[in-house]
Amino acid sequence: MVEILKPHEEKKDDFALEKVPVEGRSMGWLSITNVTLGVATAMLFIQMGSLMAIQFGAVNALIAEVYATIVAGVLGIGICYYAAKSGLNVNLMARGGGFGYFGASITSLIYATNFIMYCAIEGSIMAAAVHEYVSFIPIWGLMVFFGLIVIPLNWFGIKQLDKLQKWSLPLFVVLLGAGFFLVSKHSTFEGSIWAFLPEGGGVGGASLLACIGIMNGLVGIMALLVSDYARFIKKEEFTIGVLAVGFLPQLVCFLVMGSIGVWFGVQMGEENPGIYFVQILGIGGALFTILTQLRINITNLYSSSLSLANFFENVFNFKPSRNFWVVFTSIMAIVLMLGGVLNHIGSLLTFQGVFLLSWAAVLLSDAIVVKRMLKIGPRYFEHRQEYLYAWNPVGVGSLIIASIVGSIAAFGYMGIFLQNIAAFFAAILAFILTVVLAVATKGKYYSKKTAEDIGTDEYIA
Repeated sequence: MVEILKPHEEKKDDFALEKVPVEGRSMGWLSITNVTLGVATAMLFIQMGSLMAIQFGAVNALIAEVYATIVAGVLGIGICYYAAKSGLNVNLMARGGGFGYFGASITSLIYATNFIMYCAIEGSIMAAAVHEYVSFIPIWGLMVFFGLIVIPLNWFGIKQLDKLQKWSLPLFVVLLGAGFFLVSKHSTFEGSIWAFLPEGGGVGGASLLACIGIMNGLVGIMALLVSDYARFIKKEEFTIGVLAVGFLPQLVCFLVMGSIGVWFGVQMGEENPGIYFVQILGIGGALFTILTQLRINITNLYSSSLSLANFFENVFNFKPSRNFWVVFTSIMAIVLMLGGVLNHIGSLLTFQGVFLLSWAAVLLSDAIVVKRMLKIGPRYFEHRQEYLYAWNPVGVGSLIIASIVGSIAAFGYMGIFLQNIAAFFAAILAFILTVVLAVATKGKYYSKKTAEDIGTDEYIA
């Protein structure tokens, strides 16, 4: 009987609306890191490396990738530490981390829309690559197909994701290696790839700032995303798990995949990997594109389903299963694909960078400075409605102000320098505002009452 129920139990073992209990934190750090690497190998990160190298020069691109690795790595380790310590992802952490029960709904909704957007972007890339070979199938049909195919791949939660990433990783490595071999063998590029500069370009200055601005649109999503998985880390593997899950995906997606993008982009003179991998490997390139995008999209669906479940449970007390939100996310991604989401990727990434880095800054400021150093509020992250106020002005106020100011800067109204570091600027502002508002309100809105059932080993301060 136990074996018959096992798949059903695994499907329900998502903890979308509650913390992962100690007995549920049973996954090894290698398995969790393996799942997160499915995100890190997305073609978007290769494309950013190619784009920056061709437009602004290889050196500027590499410096920006190093910057992104450091910033996202530090944030990722911090977020992973608190996720593994509390058993909560960032959506649930936000409730007791300065936002309140309803206030956290703001972050959950925008976080979910980011993943829906990513689903659409990755699906569009797959559809375009396949359309090169089967042009008799309308591209809208391919978009619908690739939007729907990820639903069954996501049905049983994190353990299914682990299995899918394990079997697909060797194939990914083989196809990528074949691309390197073929390009190296037939390359006609002269000079040093790593010293490449476009005509009239230089190292540093406006070119480097532009590259850093591009990276700022991506670092926040990776740092926050790892919390969905870090909360399952085994207690006995806490330290190695936090370091590995917090840093390795950031290292791979920015420095490793970004450098690969620089190399291929300069060699091929093309920014879009969906195009140049098809040129290099033919039908193998189309398969490579599909594989990489499926690896990222199943994790996009997973994180989006958790965020949507949080939002609708908070605001409307609507509690369907996580699988309902998997289907919903897929359908919304198809709508965005058909609406041409790739045509607006620049402005979408700009706002995303400002919002997500600000949110991460609020959570870390609340945990490190407010709770740990100033001893304001509970020493743990509370996520249950009966213990929380609906709104906490500390997190909500900090996030709204920082996002507004950061967006104004991002669209050029505060000068070129702040335009290119707008997300980082907004994060610093959010970090400081969190401390100021926590002191000003004296922690009054953190909790209605103290919980007696939180073990001291889950205290974060």
